[in-house]
Amino acid sequence: MIRLVINGAQGQMGQRLCAVSEAADDIDLVARIGRNNAANAGLNPAADIDLVIDFSSDDGALQAVDLSKKYGAALLVGTTGLSAQTSTTIRSCAQHSPIMIAPNTSRGVALLTHVLQQVAKVLGGASDVDIIESHHAGKRDRPSGTALRLADALRASGAAISDDRIHSIRAGKIIGKHCVYFSGIGEILEFSHTAISRDLFASGALDAGRWLCQQPPGDYDIAEACGLSASVCE
Repeated sequence: MIRLVINGAQGQMGQRLCAVSEAADDIDLVARIGRNNAANAGLNPAADIDLVIDFSSDDGALQAVDLSKKYGAALLVGTTGLSAQTSTTIRSCAQHSPIMIAPNTSRGVALLTHVLQQVAKVLGGASDVDIIESHHAGKRDRPSGTALRLADALRASGAAISDDRIHSIRAGKIIGKHCVYFSGIGEILEFSHTAISRDLFASGALDAGRWLCQQPPGDYDIAEACGLSASVCE
């Protein structure tokens, strides 16, 4: 049984993660921590915690770091738009716990990233590469964390993609769509992933968390949890 704390339980992702966790036979949801601890279910200082999953904010992610350090728990941060300083602080936890920063916890996106790296090795230097990401109107960060990860993976594999070729759309209630185009002479290769439910990310976060709990201290990538090589050269 994995003893789980969800940080950011009041948000859209946090609520779905709570629901999916409660339906899982191998998860004991120890506490839900919301904004200003308003949704705290009563976290016992003496509690045993195996895993902290964070879908909150830049400041909230630092709270998740404190929880991981205090309880020696694995830490998965799904929050996007993290500052460089916060990312560095999270990664410092790898000295004592298994940690993962995963702006997208979809197995499909992990596989897409893996495929795109292979394509970039062949076509990256001979094609114009564009990323178009679409999300709901309320999403604050742009480009999305997933788009930035895709860009990093493409660059690491030989594609010259400048920041101005990463395009963002904020409209309606789009959960998430990412398209990558390789435009060459006489042909265009198009790859896309569309999320149709936030439960995709909730289930993916739990699967990655299950895997993370079995690892020694270190800094891991979502691709490794999906059985693939690490996606991004940090």
